[in-house]
Amino acid sequence: MKIENIKPEYFLLRPEVEKAYGYSHAVKIGNIIKISGAVSMDDEGNPIAIGDMDQQLKNCYADLERILNHYGCTFDDVIVENIFTTDMPLFFENAAYRNSIYTKQFPTGTWIGVKELAIPEFMIEIELEAYKSES
Repeated sequence: MKIENIKPEYFLLRPEVEKAYGYSHAVKIGNIIKISGAVSMDDEGNPIAIGDMDQQLKNCYADLERILNHYGCTFDDVIVENIFTTDMPLFFENAAYRNSIYTKQFPTGTWIGVKELAIPEFMIEIELEAYKSES
């Protein structure tokens, strides 16, 4: 099966917010699911858990889990995780939470310290790529 014959399947977690910012939260092409960076926001796009890296991290993973579940996946299916943070030392203090997310193996990935994210209150953004095996 050639990839050009596969129609992309798009998913919007918060349609109004994503349309306003101009992105889709996820797209599945064949067995690969690319997931845009998740941040700590409410359903209207407002930052939540301002100043709280631990809770922002948990909020990101909660949204990512919702997206993975939409495609019938779990964190066991994640093959790439890229993390962008405005405070790498504080992220390291909270990174152990990932052990409860990835219980079988860790995906590949990159951790990048950045000056700022889309909204100043965002401290962390996590993007994923997953592989959904045929069932």
